[in-house]
Amino acid sequence: MQLILVMFTFLAVTANAAVDATPGFPMRVGIVGLVHGHVEGFLKGGALTPAGGILNRPDVQLVGIVEPDWKLFDSYAQRYHLSASFYFRSIQEMVSQAHPRAVLVFTAPSEHRRVIEECAALGVHVMVEKPLTISYKDALAIQDAAQRSHIHVLVDFETSWYASNTAAFHLLKEGALGPIVKTVIRDGHAGPKLIGVEPEFLSFLIDPKQNGAGALFDFGCYGPDLMTWLMDGETPLSVTAVTKQLQPNLYPQVDDEAEIILNYKNAIAIVQASWNWPFSLKQMDVYGRTSVMQKQSTPSESRSERPTKPEARRSMQGASPYLTTIRCTTWLQS
Repeated sequence: MQLILVMFTFLAVTANAAVDATPGFPMRVGIVGLVHGHVEGFLKGGALTPAGGILNRPDVQLVGIVEPDWKLFDSYAQRYHLSASFYFRSIQEMVSQAHPRAVLVFTAPSEHRRVIEECAALGVHVMVEKPLTISYKDALAIQDAAQRSHIHVLVDFETSWYASNTAAFHLLKEGALGPIVKTVIRDGHAGPKLIGVEPEFLSFLIDPKQNGAGALFDFGCYGPDLMTWLMDGETPLSVTAVTKQLQPNLYPQVDDEAEIILNYKNAIAIVQASWNWPFSLKQMDVYGRTSVMQKQSTPSESRSERPTKPEARRSMQGASPYLTTIRCTTWLQS
């Protein structure tokens, strides 16, 4: 139970604080760590950052980077024409000299607690990549640090800010589906080694001491996050997970396949996470008592369907990093 609770705890770690950016001036942000491959998208923009990279946005200003590996920093500096003055040896040094209001963290998840506690002591807001951390103990410590220092701690669960998922949420809350009874959420790809992630990224993804698990934490976090939102924060009665090593030659220390069942009083969620699928997939089906909402995001497939009888179907295109179709199917009694 503690293993899965790490995925939920982020909901409680934001404190009553406001990010006090000066109107008319960009938000000053720092980066801690460059080993997480998603940092590149935040710098340059792309499909996963539709608002644009922070190097090209007028409302955000990068003021410093803390990275213990100088060679890694230098590789990013050359790629994005960053001055050596952006480099800092510690969070304390960056905050005291560059004065960021928020820090974006791209370290291994095992480092999240340390970074957040340091930032909290300095009154700096924090965003980390998912998962929040790798243990329940660390999650509680992060919650305590955020509340004591009145900072925000945000977790970048990518699927949480898809416009298509927001549309699905509104369909449910408007009553278009009836009461929710079941959700099936699938997130996965061919695995970090086969898709060719950066060496520094791969090294912690497949290390249980740094990443906590394999596909279970990498992709298994999305479903519980979305289900918690759909269920208005209701806590499941039980959580069950099954993990497998289908490619032990590639990932000898961590799982590469996971199935999670969230059992609620009046609903159930099935979360499928994989490093074994032949293509990338982010898919969510929400079953209500009267209708079913199917949302699928793949890199290359999109379709919509015209309403037909005896079913009434509603299709909506959602702006997400992938081509996305939401299909709401309602069964009409004859």
